[in-house]
Amino acid sequence: MTARRLGFFTRLVRTDPAEDAAGVYRQALDQIELAERLGYDTAWVAQHHLDPAEGGLPSPFVFLAHAAARFPRIRVGTAIVTLALEDPIRVAEDAAVLDELSGGRLELGFGAGGSRHAFELFEAADLDRQRLYADKLAKVTAALAGTPLIGDRGLNPPAPGLRDRLWQATFSVAGAARAARAGDGLLLSKAQPRDPAAPAATLWEIQQPLVDAYLDALPPGAKPRIGASRGVFVADDHAEARALAERGAARFLDQLGRNGGPEVADSVAEVLRDIYVGTPDEVVEQLAADVALRHATDFIVQVHPVDPGHAATLRSIELIATKVAPQLGWRPDERTSS
Repeated sequence: MTARRLGFFTRLVRTDPAEDAAGVYRQALDQIELAERLGYDTAWVAQHHLDPAEGGLPSPFVFLAHAAARFPRIRVGTAIVTLALEDPIRVAEDAAVLDELSGGRLELGFGAGGSRHAFELFEAADLDRQRLYADKLAKVTAALAGTPLIGDRGLNPPAPGLRDRLWQATFSVAGAARAARAGDGLLLSKAQPRDPAAPAATLWEIQQPLVDAYLDALPPGAKPRIGASRGVFVADDHAEARALAERGAARFLDQLGRNGGPEVADSVAEVLRDIYVGTPDEVVEQLAADVALRHATDFIVQVHPVDPGHAATLRSIELIATKVAPQLGWRPDERTSS
């Protein structure tokens, strides 16, 4: 792995039915605080509507503004905003305000996907998601680039530099090439639909064609930005890691089918197929085999769908920064980490 930056990703999932949203948000902030202390470069959140088992954050800019105010160093990112369900100018305005408040620390990721329930909520279930996404992406990109919106009036506040920190998430080769042609970063998911003709393919075998298409389509002189999200759960003990992972996978499997999302699995083993679980040395060995990670500029870790609990997540964040990522070539920035 040659990633220059290490990211921590949370979906703010509620695993305890008795826990309220405030508790989930506090735990996520605790995790981001630890990640900042350990030198992680970026904290990413996802946007989800209605389905707390899938994710508990419909308003990522609000949450990230709070996080950026509390934690002055770590960069903050959206992975992703479901742009097809948003007003693109309002997204540009909210992103510009957040970027201004954070001192230019926003990484802005977009995607077309989302749960069936979310598209029904916004009365978009029967619309062409990809076309809707493309149209809105063009509008938000133009706004962030300073293109006049009405007469000679452009985005206020302006967002100098944010246009160069856009990312696109995709499951397709065509989508990867589109992101490259636009000069955007490519976000690779921790899980991806498999071709029925190749059900045993590894995640990196599925994603390598996306990486190749992205690199091939980059404009001359453009620097690649590839963020590879991976499900990673590290514990001090192998048996503990497996037990917590299997418990979380069983809970996730029980919840599947309720949210209409893209992830599908029929067994605990299938849920865990693309998740790296074990002791630090075991996870290092697993990650070293992930060919797609070798092209990543950003290595982004998340515990979902294992979601082993707050204490175990904190320990995993620590072990990744201190025991796993350094063996794979990452070093915290000595100027900013403590």
